[in-house]
Amino acid sequence: MSTLRNKVQLIGNVGQDPVITNLESGKRVARLTLATNEHYKNNEGERITNTEWHTVIGWGKLADIIEGFVTKGKEIAIEGKLTSRSYEDKEGNKRYVTEVVASEILLLGGNTHEE
Repeated sequence: MSTLRNKVQLIGNVGQDPVITNLESGKRVARLTLATNEHYKNNEGERITNTEWHTVIGWGKLADIIEGFVTKGKEIAIEGKLTSRSYEDKEGNKRYVTEVVASEILLLGGNTHEE
């Protein structure tokens, strides 16, 4: 269990086309949003869907794969770790961000859009 300290696995649909950035250092980074859905029935028996949005980051060769094969609506599985950081916005307010830094990606079925 010592290897399970910070591990995240998500399966979901890409919310928008990934943004690829080439850094001055020569490194490449891909940023995308991933929607995961949880379904349950409420007390009245109605089916409820709860959607969570996750920001996913991929570096290097993973960014290349994301650029070439991942588009809005695509169902993917990712594995990685959670990272947190803070920054100051234009108004000087401190903002906190939690992201998933992907180490692996698996392309699943075709483009799926749930209504």
